[in-house]
Amino acid sequence: MARPCVLLKYGELMLKGRNRGRFEDHLREALQHAMDGASAPVRISQRPGVVVLSGAPLDELVERAHRVIGVNVVQPAFRAGHSVDDTVATVSQALQERFGSPEQSGARRFAVRARRRDKTFPMGSDRLAAHVGSKVVEEWGWPVDLTNPEVEITIEVDHREVFVSLEKQRGQGGLPVGASGRALVLLSGGYDSPVAAYRAMRRGLRCDFVHFTGAPLTGPSSTYKAYALVRELDRFQGDSRLHVIPIGNAQRALATAGAGDLQIIAQRRLMVHTADALARDLGAQALVVGDSLGQVSSQTLANMATVEQAASLPLLRPLVAWDKDEIIAEARRIGTAEISKLPDEDCCSLLSPPRVATRTTPTQLEGVERRMELDELVPKLLADVQVHVPGAA
Repeated sequence: MARPCVLLKYGELMLKGRNRGRFEDHLREALQHAMDGASAPVRISQRPGVVVLSGAPLDELVERAHRVIGVNVVQPAFRAGHSVDDTVATVSQALQERFGSPEQSGARRFAVRARRRDKTFPMGSDRLAAHVGSKVVEEWGWPVDLTNPEVEITIEVDHREVFVSLEKQRGQGGLPVGASGRALVLLSGGYDSPVAAYRAMRRGLRCDFVHFTGAPLTGPSSTYKAYALVRELDRFQGDSRLHVIPIGNAQRALATAGAGDLQIIAQRRLMVHTADALARDLGAQALVVGDSLGQVSSQTLANMATVEQAASLPLLRPLVAWDKDEIIAEARRIGTAEISKLPDEDCCSLLSPPRVATRTTPTQLEGVERRMELDELVPKLLADVQVHVPGAA
């Protein structure tokens, strides 16, 4: 009997030239994290252009492989011996496990696609595909359809074995986490920032998280929610850290300092300024926020520019051109939507003015921030940071 395994294919990594080895190292780390805790030891075998997973039950390998950013194709397969006869027998086994018997399956249009990575194999790709196809016609009575098959049998001849598969599933895609550097995500409890974090991870950024809570003016509900969101996102990278910073008193001080209709923008600048200092302490190279242009009054182009100037690091906005429906759909796909819709006490709405200024400039905020003694306030806020490791729970 041929043994089950999972083949992983990657897309963008193939284009990385001399840097490809570094990207593959990050992918290997991500795979090891995804396979930790499996019901049986998982063997990860690197081949040219493909990674082979084996050891644990097939369904479990597939489910864990789907978590790994940097993998374009997740392909359940069987590994056969390195011969034509073994290949034919494995195709028959795969079809039987999927469809039962020719009588049960009915007539299905099929095609065989063969590829040789080992050019010493006794049959060329086209000849092997034709040979296997003739055996399927003989045993199953199915018609051949090379244009629009219902069943596509894929055969990949490696140097020591042959892989046979009947399906290819779409993986997460993107670049392996960590391959592009490190970033700090400003995480709220809504739909946007968790999706922005995921999109940043998908471009190769390893993310830490900072959540600003309205404590002591609000309860702990937003912190619990941020913890749950980071725990969900941790499936894609591992070893995530959540930094929680209470800014309720600072928000009240902004209002007392006369922020007025600038209150929301002043709060956002305070968060970005504080996150910027924290990111530099953590060795992060950028900040990530969930802004979508024009989605709310604080995210006009002018306000976004005003907030951005509070940071010394690049401020990345992966969702700047996304609309709300697109963001919610992606949140559902990655598993954060059910958490994001839970109620909480959002610090951003705390002390919110009746009208939010939509065309601000940094100059308008200078007086308020000077009265706040911002440069002295930020170290005080960082001194109260609490660090959580949701993925370790």
